[in-house]
Amino acid sequence: MRVDFDPQTMQSRAFYQLMTAVVVPRPIAWVSTVAPGCLTPNLAPHSFFTIACVTPPVVQFTSVGRKDSLRNIEQTGSFVVNLAPEHLFEQINATSTDFPHGTSEFEAVGIATEPSLRVAPPRVAASPVALECELHSTVLLGDSTVVFGRVVHAAVDEAVLVEGHPEITRMRPLTRLGKNEWGTLGGIREIARVPWAQWQKGDGTEAR
Repeated sequence: MRVDFDPQTMQSRAFYQLMTAVVVPRPIAWVSTVAPGCLTPNLAPHSFFTIACVTPPVVQFTSVGRKDSLRNIEQTGSFVVNLAPEHLFEQINATSTDFPHGTSEFEAVGIATEPSLRVAPPRVAASPVALECELHSTVLLGDSTVVFGRVVHAAVDEAVLVEGHPEITRMRPLTRLGKNEWGTLGGIREIARVPWAQWQKGDGTEAR
């Protein structure tokens, strides 16, 4: 038996909590930005994050409300998505604090920076992966803005590469779940897609 939830009759916050509890796990874009003419960088985690396009490479994240990350990106046209690794769990959570406008989360939380190659915002030095992005476009949806960024450079720590490919067990990414829950890397299963020619020869369960 199912329980019905109607977004038309529920308070938006309650339905938001339902959505974030069932759309899981969600990867985290740890977004670094700078304001125009300002040397104080901003850093904030955004858990509505995914790949939007392959060619050209575009990633997207959603800003719920108008936060510093969004304002800085709109004004400067660039940002960096830093992978959120397990060992920085407490620092990542701390950068979601509603610090006063103009505060650098890097300084407040004690996070080291390193310069980016193609864009102005710095990278998180301790993050194993950084995607440097130029703003492609934004889409306003109700109280949220979807930000699309074209990836112009990717920097990956050689320590997480295996035969030139990023290895999930070395990156150890965090994910967001419902309520105040976070997810760490659990079991990994591998299975290959079944080509049609293979499917015609059997039941489609033999390819691995």
